[in-house]
Amino acid sequence: MHFIGTLTLLLITTLLAGHLGQRAGLPAVVPQILVGVLLGPAMLGWVHASTNLTTFADIGVVILMFLGGMESDIDLLKRYLRPALIVACAGVIMPVALIGLASRFFGVSWTEAAFIGVIFSATSVSISVAVLKEFHYLDTREGATILGAAVADDIIGVILLSVMIAILGGEGMSTGGHQSNLVIVLAGQVAFFAFVYVLIRWVTPFLLHFSDRLMMTSSSTIMAMVICLGTAWLAEEVGLSGAVGAFFCRDCRCADRLQS
Repeated sequence: MHFIGTLTLLLITTLLAGHLGQRAGLPAVVPQILVGVLLGPAMLGWVHASTNLTTFADIGVVILMFLGGMESDIDLLKRYLRPALIVACAGVIMPVALIGLASRFFGVSWTEAAFIGVIFSATSVSISVAVLKEFHYLDTREGATILGAAVADDIIGVILLSVMIAILGGEGMSTGGHQSNLVIVLAGQVAFFAFVYVLIRWVTPFLLHFSDRLMMTSSSTIMAMVICLGTAWLAEEVGLSGAVGAFFCRDCRCADRLQS
């Protein structure tokens, strides 16, 4: 029951903080983050990370990204793909270069410095989606560029992190074994995106049609949740972010069921 009390405290405080933030003209997520800092171990220490709390947070991020993907104009994202990729590459190269060089002053090896730089290149795409969604900027040129850059940055960062883990994990192995691990990781991530394309193009319509024929009032909503959470889980299994997996699992009919 302690977890339920903690969840109740977080819900009421973030609700009030979001309200006050919006009245002040700020995105609701900004005061909500400050509430987390205030209640967390950094200050008051009333809330501590636990397995249940982490699970709820992961589910919230996955659903937020799923709905953000549904509300995004895919044609607009394609139109501004080039500037989004430029921003994303800059957002990866700069942290890797600057943090990597700074890490060298602390005496770490070049490989470890690059690994630290890759870690700092990671972004919180869910925060970008929350802010753009709140201010109705998802379907604008600026919103499409920011969102595309955030998603691409997250994908590039995760792939680089997978490469670095494979390299560091391969130290002490034979070169062939290290290269084999790296190829398996990258192949799994490529296969994931191929699977998502097949899922949304052919499998999802069948699943949603099947759920409509079931004699349960909530069957369509449950099926939408299965598709959303299942894709996020599969993305995590291949080393990608579950939030990114949920974002690419887009189908308008699926979103309508989840929002209902």
